[in-house]
Amino acid sequence: MSLMGELSYFLGFRIKQLDDGTFLNQTKYIKEILKKYEMDKSKPINTPMTSSVPLDKDPSGKSVDQKMYRGMIGSLLYLTASRPDIMFSVCLCVRFQADPKESHLTAVKRIFRYLLGTQSLGIWYPRHSTSFEIISFSNSDFVGCKVDKKITSRTCLFIGQSLVSWSSRKQNFVALSTAEAEYVALGSCVA
Repeated sequence: MSLMGELSYFLGFRIKQLDDGTFLNQTKYIKEILKKYEMDKSKPINTPMTSSVPLDKDPSGKSVDQKMYRGMIGSLLYLTASRPDIMFSVCLCVRFQADPKESHLTAVKRIFRYLLGTQSLGIWYPRHSTSFEIISFSNSDFVGCKVDKKITSRTCLFIGQSLVSWSSRKQNFVALSTAEAEYVALGSCVA
């Protein structure tokens, strides 16, 4: 291998190295997927998901093209590597890949509209951290999934000021109390 200079672009990630840290984002990839799914001319929106309408199986809804829906979801899953802000919304939409309905496609398109307005966001890793203290945050919702009543745990882990790990995961059991749901989220964060 030969040294070809400072790394600036790798596997769809734009890497900007500055004196005080490194910034990662996927602006070019976002532009490509917006164009591919014809969402580049849409109106931007401020949030990736609405809180007023819960997403469920929607058995009476009209079915949409499963191949297109899965392609959109796959594109968004790759994007979560540098965009933890869309992780929960994307993971919620992933659950409906077997039989996507118009309501699910509308939710995915809302995520794309959110990305349209926030293309320049990414992850900042400061070069000189003041400490190597490990800080973790966890949250869980009690009976958060309207379909099967299972909880969703969300965690993020920082070393100093740098985000190093995050997750949003639907658990495989039903919690009997909010305390149990929070305990499970804490356990997965510590693990």
